[in-house]
Amino acid sequence: MAPEAPSINPEAPEPGRVPESAEELERLVRAAGGALSKSTERALRSDLAIFAAWCAERGERPLPAKPETVAAFVDDRAEVRVPATVRRYVTSIGIAHRALGLERAVKSPAVRLALNRMHQRKGRRQDQATGLTWPLRQRLLEAAGERLIDDRNRALLAVAYDAMLRRAELVSLHVDDLLEELQGDGSLLVRGSKTDVEGRGEIVWVSADTVELVRTWLGRAGIVEGILFRSVGKGGRVGERLNPGQVPRIFKAMARQADLPETMAEGLSGHSARVGAAQDMVAAGIEMPAI
Repeated sequence: MAPEAPSINPEAPEPGRVPESAEELERLVRAAGGALSKSTERALRSDLAIFAAWCAERGERPLPAKPETVAAFVDDRAEVRVPATVRRYVTSIGIAHRALGLERAVKSPAVRLALNRMHQRKGRRQDQATGLTWPLRQRLLEAAGERLIDDRNRALLAVAYDAMLRRAELVSLHVDDLLEELQGDGSLLVRGSKTDVEGRGEIVWVSADTVELVRTWLGRAGIVEGILFRSVGKGGRVGERLNPGQVPRIFKAMARQADLPETMAEGLSGHSARVGAAQDMVAAGIEMPAI
């Protein structure tokens, strides 16, 4: 008996063609069950156009695509693009297929093998931050000292991991964005997130331990309102808000304080806590969108 054809969302673009307008793309996104930021929308449109043009040159159909087609596309693009860009192409192709209710070729063994080949040839260190996973997070927290700046660093790292924040989101937090719950944990209002296309802010959870670290930092620093994470100068003088570029330097300093290898410390970036939290979720079997 022939396999049952996949159901197609009537609001989504017809199979075999890439969305050509913002309106079409928005229907595709609604069919996928989510919303994209403007920058992500532009990347998706560009990625799908590149894939469609590549397929047209070879007489292949972009939607629905065969696993072998996507694998060949990965092999070809890996010759001229960095791994991070090729992985983004694959993610965009997967989003389009999911929105159309089609089986996602990007999940096939052929595509996984093509991605593995790419990483073996080019490696991943050039474009992937070292993930601050839970064990590494705990090691850095425990190794921090007793200075005021150490209290700030502990709170900063804990919030970054729990809330999976980008560095710009992290340094933009205000004191009143954190609401302590009855159980001791907290809810955090994140403003200006890349995924917050409506500008209303996003509420995320933080653990009771993290709330306590934030309280310790605020209490010792004498901060009651305004920006949550601030610079700390000589003699423990509390200054103005941090800038995003200071976040990776803080993580690197904490890694050296914990006597981690220099190569590991240098591999940390402002996104390492976010990457590490995502890695822990995947290891726990929790399916999540690409970050």
